[in-house]
Amino acid sequence: MDRDVYSRVKAFKRKYPLTVAWRLKAHCKVVEGFLNPDEEVRFAFAAQKNDNPLDVITTNVIVLTNKRILVASKRLMFGYFYTSITPDMFNDLKVRMGMIWGKVIIDTVKEKVFLSNIQPGALDEIETQISDYMLCEKCKYTSPGQR
Repeated sequence: MDRDVYSRVKAFKRKYPLTVAWRLKAHCKVVEGFLNPDEEVRFAFAAQKNDNPLDVITTNVIVLTNKRILVASKRLMFGYFYTSITPDMFNDLKVRMGMIWGKVIIDTVKEKVFLSNIQPGALDEIETQISDYMLCEKCKYTSPGQR
């Protein structure tokens, strides 16, 4: 079971170098601290967690595991920000491409998570990974009569 989040995020950043992301190793350590022993990392990427393309200092690491989506950021001096999105809380996914960067919006029951400053070429891969995962996991939360 591959749990090395940093190697996956680094591979994403090498594949899509125009994605704006800083301090990846520190952000990955936060995520790795919240991984449960039975969780397996399926996909990981980095993005800015905001709705403003000019704000480039809010880098987060986003990780899809076999149980949930984790979003984490290490603060500069001390502390961190961490969000866990379980499949039952997931509502919708939107992808928007601008002139320079793209944006992914994860709509949950309580909030919208804006992930911006992503290289446009990465948007299709991110959408496919999240959509495939959520479609598979959401059917576990519906009753047999609703399928």
